[in-house]
Amino acid sequence: MTVLMEHRLPNTSVPGAALDLVMSARRSLTEAMLAQAPSARYAAAHLAALRAAAAVLATRSRPSGRRRQVRSVWVVLPEVAAEFTEWSMFFAAGARKRAAAEAGIACVSEREADDLLRDADTFLARIVGSLGLPHQPMLLAEILSTN
Repeated sequence: MTVLMEHRLPNTSVPGAALDLVMSARRSLTEAMLAQAPSARYAAAHLAALRAAAAVLATRSRPSGRRRQVRSVWVVLPEVAAEFTEWSMFFAAGARKRAAAEAGIACVSEREADDLLRDADTFLARIVGSLGLPHQPMLLAEILSTN
């Protein structure tokens, strides 16, 4: 199995919080790739996507100054970055399943977990590209074939 090295992102105009979220998303993808149980793989992949979306919000959104109710990242993302609307809908649809998977409920198949992992990696690549950062694709085919 190939071990992926975590690379430090270059200095850019992207806020530090967003860079940290991108790195955290990459770590979650790595965790997902290494997870044996489909529920753990699914939960970690979904968390990677959530952190990637949060990186966009950290970069593009500005606080309004007034308190508003807490809203899901998947609701706010299309307001801030319309190009990710379909992705938001896709990942929002899997949020309950992620919560169940995190609770240890066997609610996803191997295929669902592997598909979400690939989707989360693709989403992260698009997010990173939109932020003008380099992306190193994961070696998913090799890793998923050994699970």
